[in-house]
Amino acid sequence: MTESKNLYTAKAINTGGRNGESHTPDGSFSVRVSAPKEMGGAGQGSNPEQLFALGYSACFNSALEHKLREAKVKGKTQVEADVSINPDPADNGYKLSVVLTVSIENQTLAETQKFADQAHSFCPYSKATRGNIDVKVLVVEYKEAE
Repeated sequence: MTESKNLYTAKAINTGGRNGESHTPDGSFSVRVSAPKEMGGAGQGSNPEQLFALGYSACFNSALEHKLREAKVKGKTQVEADVSINPDPADNGYKLSVVLTVSIENQTLAETQKFADQAHSFCPYSKATRGNIDVKVLVVEYKEAE
């Protein structure tokens, strides 16, 4: 790993794994963690896949907005991250996959794809996952979030 100066380091602490609690030491975030019902859990809290989806969608959208600013393009953006946990036959465990659905207000699908591809190359989450998990980037027409 190349040594570089850390611009920021986030810290989170979990107790109880998938059936516990996670928080930041500064108290700015705390969440009850529970395995989803689909995996035999109680489903009475957030789960790691949801938390990953929240982080990835926010990071990717920031990268997308950065690329739009560089190109002097204005428009609202939306990124939906669907994070799935899948069986991994290689070790009888599990692995993640992600589908990112990207839209940009007042842009054609071709233009949206161009900016989504640029964001995918730039986003730190995309860099971290590249070659490790399957990530698919889809573009759709922009519509206001419900």
